[in-house]
Amino acid sequence: MNPDNDSIKPASAPCPLAAIASDDLFVHYTLDPARLGDRPMTERRLADLRGCFADGAAFEAALRRGNPLLYSVSPVEPASGDGQLHYGLGVLQPGKIGAEYFMTKGHLHAHRPAAEVYVGLAGEGAMLLEDEATGESRLVPLLAHSVVYVPGRTAHRTVNTGAAPLVYIGIYPSNAGHDYAPVAKNNFRHVVIERDGRPAPVPRAEIKNRRLAGSPV
Repeated sequence: MNPDNDSIKPASAPCPLAAIASDDLFVHYTLDPARLGDRPMTERRLADLRGCFADGAAFEAALRRGNPLLYSVSPVEPASGDGQLHYGLGVLQPGKIGAEYFMTKGHLHAHRPAAEVYVGLAGEGAMLLEDEATGESRLVPLLAHSVVYVPGRTAHRTVNTGAAPLVYIGIYPSNAGHDYAPVAKNNFRHVVIERDGRPAPVPRAEIKNRRLAGSPV
């Protein structure tokens, strides 16, 4: 959930309770507006996701009209070391680039075995999961009052398929780290588009081929 940290934090000695700040032991979150107390939010705008959307022409056309906010993240890192957890609040705005829904950049964990749990708080969306070794992809709903398990060694991207902001919390090991490089280089093999009024995963190559052929996506 940390949008820029791509390093693995080294293991440290067990963290005593007294070493954790009281405002890290208890954090009150709100949904309107979606915030973790008064903690700052890191924003990602359309220009930050260049190369993520399969329909490059639609991306450039949208960017000429403006640079809207796509998502924001607020991480909480109470302690590091064996057994410790970090978490973050994510808010992904609704919208589309061409037929593709607004999404996050997506990433793997720098410590590949690390898994993650996403808890849906508000809105309607999905998690696009891709096994790093096999390329197998799955689209899993992420809804309010739901939990999505992301296994280790799995690239994951959040997609807003609804009409309102998608709000969620991600919980992960403190040593997970975030590795954006493989996704930046290869992207996901599938994209999530609206098809027949519903979100559907389709091969990225299909979108590009349709664009080249002048066919509607």
